[in-house]
Amino acid sequence: MQEDKLRFVPHACQDMLLFMKPAAPNILLINVDQWRGDCLSIDGHPVVQTPYLDELAAGGVRFSRAYAACPTCIPARAALYTGLTQRTHGRIGYRDGVPWNYPVTIASEFTRQGYQTQAIGKLHVYPERSQIGFQNVILHDGYLHHSRKAAVAPETYDDYLPWLRQRLGPDASDAEHGLNCNSMVARPWDKAESLHPTNFIATQAESFFSRRDPRKPFFLMLSFHRPHPPYDPPAWAFEQYLHAEMPDPPVGDWISILERFEQPHSAEPIFRKNIDPVLLRRARAGYYGHMSHIDAQIKRITESLHQYGHQNTWICFVSDHGELMGDHHMTRKTFPYEGASRVPLILRGPQSSGLRTGESCDAVVELRDVMPTLLDAAGLSIPDSVEGKSLLPIARGNAGSPRDYLHGEHTLWCAREQSVEAIHWITDSSWKYIWWSGSGCEQLFDLKSDPQELCDLGRPDGKGGPESSDAMAVCRQHLINELESRPEGFVHDGVLRIGRPVTSCLPHIL
Repeated sequence: MQEDKLRFVPHACQDMLLFMKPAAPNILLINVDQWRGDCLSIDGHPVVQTPYLDELAAGGVRFSRAYAACPTCIPARAALYTGLTQRTHGRIGYRDGVPWNYPVTIASEFTRQGYQTQAIGKLHVYPERSQIGFQNVILHDGYLHHSRKAAVAPETYDDYLPWLRQRLGPDASDAEHGLNCNSMVARPWDKAESLHPTNFIATQAESFFSRRDPRKPFFLMLSFHRPHPPYDPPAWAFEQYLHAEMPDPPVGDWISILERFEQPHSAEPIFRKNIDPVLLRRARAGYYGHMSHIDAQIKRITESLHQYGHQNTWICFVSDHGELMGDHHMTRKTFPYEGASRVPLILRGPQSSGLRTGESCDAVVELRDVMPTLLDAAGLSIPDSVEGKSLLPIARGNAGSPRDYLHGEHTLWCAREQSVEAIHWITDSSWKYIWWSGSGCEQLFDLKSDPQELCDLGRPDGKGGPESSDAMAVCRQHLINELESRPEGFVHDGVLRIGRPVTSCLPHIL
């Protein structure tokens, strides 16, 4: 019977149809924006409550040392979508308007190998309607200033705003409450909860489940813009944290090196020594409130999977980067400190997946590992171009860490000095070494004994001792090895070189 049917199918398609058997698993990638790696109650966070993500982690594997090598939206997503290092994908800082011309992406591979592919939510690519390999995209990038211009119709860059106006009228806006997309100012959402961008993503996911092609497995990426600002969760989510007892953010003994980033009167500070405690409390309540709201909507989505009979589904939950949220008097991201660079990463498979469920893995992993992991989970081939590693062997207890260390970086703009420099870092999960390319300043943190990075052992006062001196030497050599062939000229005669000109994109993608 099967052979008779295949006689009427072009030969080139037969192998694909034979592959598309009922056992092929679905893949659901849930990507959130600006969610710190420690902001899960299963990770021991003292304030935020994430019962449904905790449930997801208990039924799968949680990677407790997952990082964004370049911790802002665009370069982090380049690693997530392509499986490449920043040296190869070329985005080493934040820069809008640079075209996305990668021939191989996670979406293109699932599409090429027979999956129905759908993205819903934030992509943050350019042009905004680039599908990056997906067969269909329903887009909401948040309040992206690069795209939102009065003379440009919102339909060209967003699907949420037209959806909202269909329900509330042609003048409706998601910015009527006055909050900025990078501001610390927080307040509850000003409309019905069902109209919140977070609910929009879940509603569109339910619609996809009801209208998808039942003959194919699916790869669905749900990309929530929140908990990125604006901090505007529904009132119930905001209020449950507004008066909660919160520990003070950690402040290191080294913060004087950040004083040139001081923005004393900004509602969007990068560094601000005297943040109004009321402003910070409300920002934290808004941030954590977003997390509780997303957590509830994730439960809504997993219930829908069950209702539509999609138990044979792998689920991956990850963030593109974190948020400093007052740590060391900083907010936002970009910097290599744990609040900004460490991200949550949870992988749950079907019952037959072979995962060591309920375990936490402390191997150093990175966003570029998500693409090969999910292709591996689906039983699909992984392109030779991919530089990340599948995490399935680790999650099944059959392998150790995919790498000895991670190299991360980001370019920084200092408004006070009107200059750009790069900040590079190395971590092996025990130590973190940081090098500032403009000044040559070096930092070293013992992440095992000092996970909040309070004490800089790299300062020249000798506080670290022989062990930290050895660790710094090893990490510095790792960095030299990573940078010696870079076009910026960071290494000369085997030594790190300061003051080199830097930009947010490497030349090969401009």
